[in-house]
Formats: sequence, C-alpha cells, structure tokens
Amino acid sequence: MADDQKAQELRCEQDGNVLVVTIDRPEARNSVSPAVASGMEEALDRLEADDELTVGVVTGAGGYFSAGMDLRAFAAGERPFTERGGFAGIVERRTSKVLIAAIEGFALAGGLEIALACDLIVAARGARLGIPEVKVGLVAAGGALLNLPRRIPYHLAMEMALTGEPISAEKARDLGLVNRLADPGDALEIALVLAREVAANAPLALAASKRTIVESRDWIAAEEWTRQAELAEPVFGSADATEGARAFVERRPPSWRGA
Repeated sequence: MADDQKAQELRCEQDGNVLVVTIDRPEARNSVSPAVASGMEEALDRLEADDELTVGVVTGAGGYFSAGMDLRAFAAGERPFTERGGFAGIVERRTSKVLIAAIEGFALAGGLEIALACDLIVAARGARLGIPEVKVGLVAAGGALLNLPRRIPYHLAMEMALTGEPISAEKARDLGLVNRLADPGDALEIALVLAREVAANAPLALAASKRTIVESRDWIAAEEWTRQAELAEPVFGSADATEGARAFVERRPPSWRGA
C-alpha cells in the first residue's frame, strides 16, 4: 500500500512526549480503510519504539471520531485489518504505552471499538457511542462484545448490542465508560491535558501499572499476588523509583530516565 495514501488518511503529530494519531477521512465519516488500519499499526509501532513518547492520543478529523468500517470498501471485498492489530490495526494490539481516545461527534461500530482499545476515553458532550452492526447484518466483532460487558452493566451492553442504538457521551460518563467530558470541539484539548498528566509520571511505573490492570483479569486468585509482584518488583528496584523518592523529599520535579 502506498505510503502517500496512508499519510493522507491517517496523520501523526508529536506534541512533546505525546503522539497524536488522527484518522483523516472526514468525507467518509472517518471510516476505517485498509490504509487507515495499516497507518494505525505503524503509528503504534512508532509509539512503542520511541522512548521519548509516553502517551498516544487517537482522534478523528472533521468533528467526529469514526463511523467504523468503510462499508463501501467492505462490499467491494476490502478488509481493514492487520495481522498484528486486527481491525483498524489496533483492537487486538496490546501496547505498553498509554492510549487515550478523544471523541467528537460519534464513535460508532468499529469507531467505538477503536476507542475501547484505548486505556482512557475523553468525549465531547452530545457525542454518540454505539455498536449498530446488527442493523446492517454484521456483528461487533472488533472487541465491543468482549469489552463492553466488562466495563458497563451487562444488560445495557446487551441492549446496545441487540438494538444497535447508541448512548450519549453523558450517559457513558455516568456509567464510567468515559473518563472526562469536554465541550464540543474541545475533546482533543482535554485529552491532551489528560495525556500530560499521565506523561508526567515514571514510564516504568506507568507500563507496569497498565500491564497489571489489563492482564490481571486473566489471573486466577491463587496467583494474582505473585503475578503482580513479577511486574512491580523491577519497578521498585529501578533508578526511577529512587529518583522519585528523592524528588519527593527534596520537593522538586523528578527527572525520569525510564530505567
């Protein structure tokens, strides 16, 4: 796939130690094409490989997040999946860095599944979040049917899946699905504020904390303390842990080394 097509449909911009990834197909409601999926995978590779980058923010151009899979392309036989990331290059990808979704307008179908693949969600008031796949004869197989029942009440997740009707950003916030609400047009700005709050912390501690929360849902009770210790103990023995303690005592900002 041509690099210029990926660059046209998905943009990456570095803002300090934050990588902003923008799906840029507003004429197609930021629906996911093969170029978007490939570009997203490359963006996540960049985020993981660059030690200067701590957080990734995923958003959409033109006043909305994403309407999901490009159904015209799907009908023509195109599949916006990658080998490592699955749909959109992200829904099956586990990253060590923190990901934040910044939603304007709507995050529907695969668009919501992209947001659910992120660790934190910021949404503009009035935005709609939903999985309407059943309305077009499809299944929300990009993670929504797995993730929603773990994050919101079971019966509401079932209602969203079976009726295809969306919920508002405000309701999603009340349910705990959305971390922060923003005024319309300000979702990216608020997401960047949140990203900087996260990025101010120690990289090793962030990675271990995220990994513990994500992986612990698969741990059995008899193993959970041992498994947690395997992730936490290297952090306690790190230079950053010593620096954090010294900075606290000396009342100064810490200088993280990621080691």
